[in-house]
Amino acid sequence: MHFDLTDLRLFLHVTDANNISRGAERAHMAVSSASERIAKLESSLGVALLERLHRGVRPTPAGLALRNHARTILGDTERMLAELSEHARGLRGHVRILSNTSAATEFLPPIISGYLLSNPQIDIELEELPSHEIVRRVALGLADAGIVADTFNLGELQTFPLASDRIVLAVPSRHPLANCETAMLHDVVHYEFVGLPSASALQEHVEHNAARIGHTLKTRIRLATFDGICRLVENGVGIAIVPEAAAIRCCRSMAIAVVRLVDRWATRQLRICVSDVEGLNPHARQVVEYLRSSAA
Repeated sequence: MHFDLTDLRLFLHVTDANNISRGAERAHMAVSSASERIAKLESSLGVALLERLHRGVRPTPAGLALRNHARTILGDTERMLAELSEHARGLRGHVRILSNTSAATEFLPPIISGYLLSNPQIDIELEELPSHEIVRRVALGLADAGIVADTFNLGELQTFPLASDRIVLAVPSRHPLANCETAMLHDVVHYEFVGLPSASALQEHVEHNAARIGHTLKTRIRLATFDGICRLVENGVGIAIVPEAAAIRCCRSMAIAVVRLVDRWATRQLRICVSDVEGLNPHARQVVEYLRSSAA
């Protein structure tokens, strides 16, 4: 029976993504190498671990069992490496964080940069996902921690504050709203919008509050990045509702103006969520504590 930690980590990535190609990408591995490793793992164990579907894969009952054991083995390995760090300087820790769009693009990069520079032995995998998927995966133990807005139901997860996330209007610099300091959503719903994908937690939040006042936003186009959204705003395609940090950053290089939304729902709190902070491996707990101290 021949397999190693790389095989187990790859298998977790593949079953998490339900796709060998995306799993290989997360494992920083060529698809051909990943497929070969999975095949050898199945041959070594003498059982099929994945059911190959038309679009992707899913774990067999044996694959589900291996996934649970792999998670335990890799978690125990992380704890061992942390405890033996003084004697294992060449070995690295690995922490997986899931984040919503706003935190992943605006708040986390400068914080995590400082941590990584001070802790060269630890790697962080940061993946951007919708909030409901972050909560589900953290609760299932598929990630060490998540960053979500408090507008979403966090269930029984432990949570800690990270930052205030005010959302604002981004409008073309020559737009009638450009000279306004503030606005409310009901003042602008008749304009055309550039938006995030409908599955985005921020977009759901905005559209829910538009529906509360009896309106549906006229969204001309949806993009996944705030930079792309603001570029289309600059070109006059529509106005947009984006995080203040993203709008201010884009305002420095684009001909757009920022108008503060004064609706109560326009200020959210970003929160760190974990299943159990005491149950995290030492590296993950250290990262979470670093994020908490940065928030403080």
